[in-house]
Amino acid sequence: MLFPIGDDNRDRKIFPIINYLLVLINVLVFVFLQDFGNNVKFTYSFSTVPDEIVTGQDVVTHSKTYEDMQTGKTYTIPGLERTPSPVYITIITSMFMHGGIAHIFGNMLFLLIFGDNIENKIGHFRYIIFYLVCGIIASLAHVYSTLILGGNMLIPTLGASGAISGVLGAYLLLFPKRRVAVIILYFITEVPAILAIGLWFLFQLVSGIGLLGSGAQEGGVAYGAHIGGFIAGLILIKFFTIGKK
Repeated sequence: MLFPIGDDNRDRKIFPIINYLLVLINVLVFVFLQDFGNNVKFTYSFSTVPDEIVTGQDVVTHSKTYEDMQTGKTYTIPGLERTPSPVYITIITSMFMHGGIAHIFGNMLFLLIFGDNIENKIGHFRYIIFYLVCGIIASLAHVYSTLILGGNMLIPTLGASGAISGVLGAYLLLFPKRRVAVIILYFITEVPAILAIGLWFLFQLVSGIGLLGSGAQEGGVAYGAHIGGFIAGLILIKFFTIGKK
């Protein structure tokens, strides 16, 4: 699997203030509001819960403690916390929260690499609107794919990956031949964006199809959000570039 670490920014003409601001907000939320993922009450109050979005009603559940029959160890699954009304705000708030350090590191790295190019292309204001719209569509794609596939509607989701998937879709369409520095095994090389991002999307698509009928989120990954966000980015960027050279 290819892991992007940089790209060619020699044609960048504007300072990507919105992209940096998005990264900063995500980091601040993770550090100060989520307490590096330890503030379970905050996280489970503002994550997107599919059942809440479909019904429009807040869902509060109790924590459950389980015992591993093999090791004898017990572990607790936190319950859903109360969400301020309306529950639909979680579609936005969940876009700025993450489940752990590895989660936020990977997302912010991708955003830093690919987001500045999109902001440079369409401008600051259009970029923030594009980012948020892609994130909303990605979240709704996850909610309704979970509903249609009979998944667990009470599993909360969070993360910026849906919106960032939209950024990747836009990047692939606008800069398919742009050189992207990637790590392959233990080597660093450059490949065209169509390969780096194309393989990423193919992995999301194959993994998502593999879950059809299972109603599960493999490894906690909401592939429906990734696929929905990516397709949204591919389509919407055509409209956001109108009037831009």
